[in-house]
Amino acid sequence: MKAFALHGMRILGLALLLAVAGQALAAEVNWPRMTESADGVPIAYEVHGSGEPTLVFLHGWSCDGRYWRGQVPHFSQQHRVVTIDLAGHGHSGLAREDFTMRAFGEDVRAVLDDLEVQQALLIGHSMGGPVAVEAAHLMPERVIGIIGVDTFHDMAAPLSQAEIDAMLAPIQQDFVSAAAHFVTSMFIDTTDANLRDWVVQDMAAAPPQVAISAMQEMLTRHADGEAARRFEQLSVPVVAINADLWPTDIDANRQLLAKFDAVIMEGTDHFLHMARPAAFNRELERIIGTPP
Repeated sequence: MKAFALHGMRILGLALLLAVAGQALAAEVNWPRMTESADGVPIAYEVHGSGEPTLVFLHGWSCDGRYWRGQVPHFSQQHRVVTIDLAGHGHSGLAREDFTMRAFGEDVRAVLDDLEVQQALLIGHSMGGPVAVEAAHLMPERVIGIIGVDTFHDMAAPLSQAEIDAMLAPIQQDFVSAAAHFVTSMFIDTTDANLRDWVVQDMAAAPPQVAISAMQEMLTRHADGEAARRFEQLSVPVVAINADLWPTDIDANRQLLAKFDAVIMEGTDHFLHMARPAAFNRELERIIGTPP
């Protein structure tokens, strides 16, 4: 009987130990958070580190917060770092009719409201650039600057309806193959093949209705001049860290926004923050003034 009682106490002790260990592990895991955008769509985001200003990383078209994995560990040593899955991307909700830059900007505002962020520096890759512009207009008192990542190449460049139709037709007809072909064209031969293949397959697996809606909105805004007007109306400085894959017209952008500047990284491509994270992080660190 005594042996049975002793055995039972050992089992109970082991169970308590496992429970405590489980609680400790749960406390250590930095689980993603959720909040609701202005239209009620759930928005997923992650927070790492501490320190102001808060760095808010915004992904590009058909991407998500995972695309900043090369930046989060580095910059969260000095700053609070936030990565967001915009609506229709990653773990965020899909229940939105039109995936517009303004609606994406509301996603960003919802997250900053949830975290009570007072000073934010928005860092947007590709489509994340115009999303950052809209978020800055929604929160002029909190956004202190925008850093674009291979975006803002020429905000006033002309674009016709025929060009828009030609760009949309392939992804409307066969999204997976057209998206894969489109994304592949954004890489250069020297970029790691494993990275390229992962990005291509991941982006081609995006929800077509979201991707097509967002692409159409971006192109239309560019064609009718709305993108240039919103850029021109900004009251915060904008710096782009761009690859040399496509030309960046700094002078043309400065005609719209005098507080625009750009850094060109040579020998890389549209996903420069993933292909060359160490070099990219040095440039971003220098721009935001983080000590080395």
